[in-house]
Amino acid sequence: MNQQEPQIPEFDDIRGVKEPKPGKGANALRSVLDGSFLGDDSFLNRFPYFLFLGFLAIVYIANTFHAESVLRERKKLELEIRELHPEAISISSQLMHMSNQTEVAKLCREMGLGLQENLEPPYKIVLESDDVRFIKRKNID
Repeated sequence: MNQQEPQIPEFDDIRGVKEPKPGKGANALRSVLDGSFLGDDSFLNRFPYFLFLGFLAIVYIANTFHAESVLRERKKLELEIRELHPEAISISSQLMHMSNQTEVAKLCREMGLGLQENLEPPYKIVLESDDVRFIKRKNID
């Protein structure tokens, strides 16, 4: 004896009968537009996660900006190096030419410094074994 219960919509939630809802996308869009999603429990449970995602987005944007500025600076420095390289080579060759012994002697004569080029070859100092005992070892090192 199964009797049909009268269909009273007031008690559908108690019986477990659910009405079909309109499309989920339309309802979600409506809740976003009217702001009711902010008070929803599922949103409040996920709010820390959304904050974390926002923080990651800010860090990502800042990192991209920093990387681009470093890249611009690097390109500028590479261009400056390319421009200064020939000048550095020419200055280096001039320095090598001016530091030759003959050039230094010539400059000393022109400036009248009274310095002369040493024409005697250097000589080696040879110590006998008897002379070594007079030398303090601290001073040699």
